[in-house]
Amino acid sequence: MAHRAGLLLTAGLLTLLTACGGGVTEPAGVIDPEQPSPSAREGNISALDHLVHDSFPPPLIDPGDVLRGGPPPDGIPAIDDPKFQKAKNVDWLGDSEPVISLTVNDETRAYPLQVMTWHEIVNDTVGGVPVAVTYCPLCNSGVAFEREAADRVLTFGTSGMLYVDNLVMYDRQTESLWPQLTGQASIGVLTGTQLKAIPMGTVAWSDFSQAFPESLVLTRETGHDRPYGRNPYTGYDNPESGLIFPLPEGVEDDRLAVKERVIGVANGDEATAVVRRSLVGKDPVALNVGGQDLVVWHQPGQSSALDSPEIREGNDIGSVGVFESTLGDRKLTFEAAGKGFRDLETGSRWNLLGQAVSGELKGERLASYEHLDTFWFSWVAFNPETDLVVA
Repeated sequence: MAHRAGLLLTAGLLTLLTACGGGVTEPAGVIDPEQPSPSAREGNISALDHLVHDSFPPPLIDPGDVLRGGPPPDGIPAIDDPKFQKAKNVDWLGDSEPVISLTVNDETRAYPLQVMTWHEIVNDTVGGVPVAVTYCPLCNSGVAFEREAADRVLTFGTSGMLYVDNLVMYDRQTESLWPQLTGQASIGVLTGTQLKAIPMGTVAWSDFSQAFPESLVLTRETGHDRPYGRNPYTGYDNPESGLIFPLPEGVEDDRLAVKERVIGVANGDEATAVVRRSLVGKDPVALNVGGQDLVVWHQPGQSSALDSPEIREGNDIGSVGVFESTLGDRKLTFEAAGKGFRDLETGSRWNLLGQAVSGELKGERLASYEHLDTFWFSWVAFNPETDLVVA
C-alpha cells in the first residue's frame, strides 16, 4: 500500500510539474549575480544511461538500489541562473515559511523552500565560492556543497533517480551520479570524488530576515512557471503516509519510526542523531561528537514544508541550530531565554542564527556546524552505527 501511495505521489508531482501554476511577476530590485563558467561536458559514457559500465570504477552503492523516481533527468529543473532580492525588500514570504540559510566567507543568502521544493538544486556562487544548494523533499534534507572538485567547476542537475528515497544528483560535466546525502560520486567516471559540504540550516523566514536584512534571497524568477508556495507533497511528513519506494533490505532501523524527524551530526567515525521533537520547550542540548563540543537548540515558529497544501500554513515544527559551543578559548553553555538563548558564562543573549544580540559578547557569532535536519530513515541509512539522543 505504501508503495502504491508513493507511485501516486510521484504521478501527482509529474502532473504539477507540467501544469501552469500562474505567472510569477518579477519582484522589485532583482539582483542577477554573475556566475563562473562551468567546466565543459566531457565525452565519457553517461551514468544516466548506464548504471553499470566497464569504463566506470567499481560503484560505491548497489546500482540495483538506484530507482527511477518518475520525472526524467532534469524533469525537476535545477536553477543555473539564480536571481535574488535583498531580504528587506521581500514581501512574498510568510513569517513562518522555511528558508535555507547559508553563509560562505561572511556572505549569507537564503533559499526559500517554496522555490527549492520545485527545483531541488541551485547552482550558485556565495562568498566567491561556487556552491550547489540542494533540497530533497522526500528526505526533508537540505545540504550545501562546494562544487569545485576533481579539477573541475561542476554544475549539478536532477537525475530523476532515487537512492534510499534520496535525491540522486548528476554532474553535467561527466554525468556521474551523486546521492545528495553523501555528496560523493557513487556511479560513473568520477566515482569516489567527494564534495565538501558547507554548514547551513533551515530556519523560519522571520528569523532570517530580522538577522540578515541586507542579505540576498533567492526569488521566484526562475525561468519556470510553478505554483510557488504550494506543497506538491501534501501530508508527506505524516508518519502514516509511507515512502515513495520501499527501503533496501537491511536499511530500516526500528529504534524510531521511519519519518521521525532527527538532527544528525557526524564527525569522523562517530555519528549522533537527536530526536527533534524532544528539543521542543527544552534548554539547548550539549553534545560531544568525535571530540567536537556542540550545542543544539530549538525555537518555535517554522512551518513544515511537507504538511499543508500551502507551505505557510504547515504545522509549526520550529527551527533548530547546531553550533560549535566554543568561542575562541572559551567554552559556553546555554539555556533557553524567551525567544532566544543565554550563555551561562557571560549572560549574553543569542538568537537562533548563533548571533550574540546583547551582553558582553554582543556582535560575536558561533561557528555553524554541519548537520542534517532530516527523517530517521534517511539518516540511519547512511549512518547505521549512529547513537541516538532524546533530550
